[in-house]
Amino acid sequence: MVFKRLLGSLGVGGPTVDTVLDPGAMPPGGTLSGEVRLAGGTAAVDVDHITLELVARVEAEHEDGESEGSVVFERFTVGGGFRLGEGEQRTVRFDVPLPWETPVTELYGQPLGIVLGVRTELAVTGARDKGDLDPLAVRPLPVQEAVLEALGQLGFGFRSADLEYGRIGGTGQQLPFYQEIELTPAPQYAYGASEFELTFLAHPGGMEVVVEADKRGGFLGGGHDALGRFTVSHDVAGVDWNALVDGWFRQLLESRSTPVHAEPHHESRPGMGMGTAVAAGAAGLAVGVVGGMVAAEVVDEVGDFFEDDEEDDAVED
Repeated sequence: MVFKRLLGSLGVGGPTVDTVLDPGAMPPGGTLSGEVRLAGGTAAVDVDHITLELVARVEAEHEDGESEGSVVFERFTVGGGFRLGEGEQRTVRFDVPLPWETPVTELYGQPLGIVLGVRTELAVTGARDKGDLDPLAVRPLPVQEAVLEALGQLGFGFRSADLEYGRIGGTGQQLPFYQEIELTPAPQYAYGASEFELTFLAHPGGMEVVVEADKRGGFLGGGHDALGRFTVSHDVAGVDWNALVDGWFRQLLESRSTPVHAEPHHESRPGMGMGTAVAAGAAGLAVGVVGGMVAAEVVDEVGDFFEDDEEDDAVED
């Protein structure tokens, strides 16, 4: 999607900007590529800098309840220090790294309700203007996909996903918020919890998986029944993911106290390739995503977020 707007704060006849992302969803830790297309206005201007901001819509819990807002979680300066002539067309190419903890916005091509965007800030001759948000799509890392596929095969259902402002104690979390994926329990785990919440905290060396059962006060407010933290590497080959993930949940329900650590179980499984696992996972966990209500709410939330951002910009101008 391309957004184009006259940079109002730069005056009538000022330059215009289009930010165009390369097509396709990127994984966390991957490279976000695209280009910023500038068109000069009625007079030449000096472009001080072109900055990209990664923006997320997050929820925050406080004494009065919950509220939502936008958080900038990364900034990249991708150009600047040149003169843009009257009516001149110029393209600035960029390739920037996504943070490893960037939330996943889609699963098997279906949106999860997580709203991320890329905003372009153009600083021209001492004045600044922020352009509209360009939606950012993020797909799971192979290890995240392997865990989600296992959950689907084990019988878990997808309920919802959101971003919570705050930090999970005892983890290596880097961003000021974390993603929660809410799951309905498979029958074999329903005796111990009515709901599970899953959080991925990826880093270059692997990933922490945080699982909470029977949320009452959340990670930040306390009151949880059971909390487990597990670590895995990015190497998905030779791992019996169903057995590994099943072990996480059984240990979690049995311990119901301090965080639990587990190592992957490696097992040769001829004939069970990633293609088969993807198909099986899509038939399980993704059912909740494409089941109607969730998908409809996701579309509304994404649309509202970008419309609200446009209105905010109009007020600022």
